[in-house]
Amino acid sequence: MLGPLRTLVGMTSTGEEQGEAGAGRDGPLWWERRRSAAWDVGLGAVSAVECGVLGVRFAHEAGIPVFAGVLFGVLVGSVLVLRQRWPIVVVLVGIAVSPAAMGFLLGVVGLYTLAASEVPRRITATLASMSLAATFVVMYMRTRAQDPDVTLTLAITLSVFVAVALTVPPVLFGLYTAARRRLMESLQERADSLERELSLLADRAEERAEWARTEERTRIAREMHDVVAHRVSLMVVHAAALQAIAAKDPVKAAKNAALVGDMGRQALTELREMLGVLRAQSPKPAAVAAPTALVGSFDDGPTLGELEALVGQSRAAGMAVELDVHGEYSAYVAEVEQTAYRVVQEALTNCHKHAAGARVVVRLAHREGEVAMQVENGPCDGQAAEPGLPSGGNGLLGMRERVLRLGGVFVSGPTDEGGFKVSAVLPGERG
Repeated sequence: MLGPLRTLVGMTSTGEEQGEAGAGRDGPLWWERRRSAAWDVGLGAVSAVECGVLGVRFAHEAGIPVFAGVLFGVLVGSVLVLRQRWPIVVVLVGIAVSPAAMGFLLGVVGLYTLAASEVPRRITATLASMSLAATFVVMYMRTRAQDPDVTLTLAITLSVFVAVALTVPPVLFGLYTAARRRLMESLQERADSLERELSLLADRAEERAEWARTEERTRIAREMHDVVAHRVSLMVVHAAALQAIAAKDPVKAAKNAALVGDMGRQALTELREMLGVLRAQSPKPAAVAAPTALVGSFDDGPTLGELEALVGQSRAAGMAVELDVHGEYSAYVAEVEQTAYRVVQEALTNCHKHAAGARVVVRLAHREGEVAMQVENGPCDGQAAEPGLPSGGNGLLGMRERVLRLGGVFVSGPTDEGGFKVSAVLPGERG
């Protein structure tokens, strides 16, 4: 989009304007470019020849030596070289020598340059009026002097025509050139501004894409942690119990072994589903769209309706867990359901890791406009074997991130009785 606009600016600029807009200045003295200097010197040479030739007639009329008249004409015509540096001086010189009937090219080019320059318009109008008046007077006097029988009306008409022809067209063309140059400069500024805005938007888009990728990586890590940590924690607990009772109670040992197998299969199933979602994403260059698609890929996850089964798994692992539900359950939006389930799941996992043998109470309250959950364990009785589960230190952080992302409240910490409590409140938007 910017290319055609820049091409338009370049194609419609004159040599002088292209010199001003050029990347570097390579002209001598006050000229921006060498081509402009050569052009002005050429005009000055032509003007000097014209005025030098007309200086012969001026010398005869003034009664001075021809050499002096020619030299005067050459000097006057050469002033045109200064047109870009001092356009007012060029116009004033043209007005001054108008009685000598020389400097036509000087006057015309000088008026054009003055009108096309940045000189205030009131000065341009004043000098143009002076040039018009001087040309009219000189033309009228010369017409009456050359032919005394010419009528007054014809003399005035001819003088007005010549004065207007030598003054108005160059002034109008100069004003048009100046207006066009200002328009081109405005278009150039707009193109540069648009280019800067597009660059800024591209930078912001890249920042948003990077933020989306980081956010999605965090979410995937959180989901993987929730799925793996809970299942594997229960498997380790059952394995420890299996090792302890293998020789004493073969029936119970077989039962624990079956539970370990079931939990392992459940963990593998959930992992396959999650990895399948990741593989299903097309690896095309859609840096922003891909994370957005992944965000919505876990909406069919666990719900609060499966909380009883979750608690049952912990009971099967030997934990004393009590589930206390208040209020009438009604399905919430998928993200709230999944977040509430994951908070309870992770809190139970932490109980398996750090409070083996302690009594655990899971409380769930369905309130008007919100759902609250709390998992509290008492102090360890010291009788249960420590399962030796590793801790990555990300459980509480992941729960807090989940809850805060939905605009909820999360609190965790030790209790006065020596246990630990995890509490969360989520906006309960109904599904």
